[in-house]
Amino acid sequence: MDLTRKLEVLADAAKYDASCASSGGARRHSLGGPAGAIGSTGGAGICHSYAPDGRCISLLKILLTNWCVFDCLYCVNRESSNVPRARFTPDEVVQLTLDFYRRNVIEGLFLSSGIVRSPDETMEQVIEVARCLREDHHFRGYIHLKTIPNASDDLIARAGRYADRLSINVELPTSESLATLAPQKNATGIKRSMARIRLHLDDAADARRASATPRSLPQAAPRAAAAPKFAPAGQSTQMIVGADASDDRTILLTSSALYASYRLKRVYYSAFSPIAHASTLLPPAAAPLLREHRLYQADWLLRFYGFTHDEIVAGSNGMLSLDIDPKLAWALAHPEAFPVDVNRAPRESLLRVPGLGTRSVARLLTARRHRRLRRDDLARLGAPTHKLLAFVVTADHRPAVDATVHWLRGSDRMRVAAQGELFA
Repeated sequence: MDLTRKLEVLADAAKYDASCASSGGARRHSLGGPAGAIGSTGGAGICHSYAPDGRCISLLKILLTNWCVFDCLYCVNRESSNVPRARFTPDEVVQLTLDFYRRNVIEGLFLSSGIVRSPDETMEQVIEVARCLREDHHFRGYIHLKTIPNASDDLIARAGRYADRLSINVELPTSESLATLAPQKNATGIKRSMARIRLHLDDAADARRASATPRSLPQAAPRAAAAPKFAPAGQSTQMIVGADASDDRTILLTSSALYASYRLKRVYYSAFSPIAHASTLLPPAAAPLLREHRLYQADWLLRFYGFTHDEIVAGSNGMLSLDIDPKLAWALAHPEAFPVDVNRAPRESLLRVPGLGTRSVARLLTARRHRRLRRDDLARLGAPTHKLLAFVVTADHRPAVDATVHWLRGSDRMRVAAQGELFA
């Protein structure tokens, strides 16, 4: 099979993995590297091009191989699947990455693989790609490696030396679902591998703090060498949404536990897509992409807005509303929390106002130190007043009693609120 055909097969096989964000990577460029270095990455990340379904396409996202010894029912590349198979050599992946980069098509590499023979053998091949790029070709761009569950700790340590980010997919929200749909995989083993990555990240952070001594006086001992980095962009994971019967409350509970236990940078949600010759245990229809979108919005509330999972999903059916975003849904369910005085309320209360994002709140808190904010001031600060006025009090504005409900129900503004952005 020629290289072009391999690329078609293995790039298509990798499209189901959504964990390709690169934000948080270390700032590097070829000018600071050895002679002949190539590539760069910025601290703001490189994922700025997206497919119509929302998935990032700015990285070269491929599988080393789509051959796999596992037979996970939800996976298109499962052992029993009748799909075209291909396998790259590490040298082929290296050459593809460099060629695409030189043509300004990509800014980094996202590499995963089906499991061949054993996790350790597969992980060694994945690491060899990253090692060759970094050491032989002095590639300075972004590298995201998918870690194979149950790979040895030594291999995880090596992967972290070359990669900007590591990730391990938890696959499904519950251990019971994983045991049903992927009986060859073990939730305990996956979490054990995630815990190993966290230990390495914690050790690297401790070493950096120890080496970051204050500027030495002339007579003081020389500063210690900088500690080696380990996956500076952290680790992430991914869950498939809609392949099992788990509701949104269960999914967010799992995400909340993963963030707390392993200090993940991101949990990604991938809406289930039906596959050919699927098991009867799987749903016949695809999960709605809007559900995936609502979970991302709810995940943002967990990470940056001080919400808990049980606050976000308070309904009896355990599902997020598809009609309005989770923040607005919470506001409508808690009229006692509004209106919020923008001149007096703490940051925590302001973050719960629909339409106010973290940056808008930061600007608002800075501005109110100098003057009492009025209605027009909110617009000058970039806040969407058409969303805010029913929920806030300013120096010259106070909503009428029950204005929130009437304001949203009495016109087309319900649709506007539902279609609008969750965050300012």
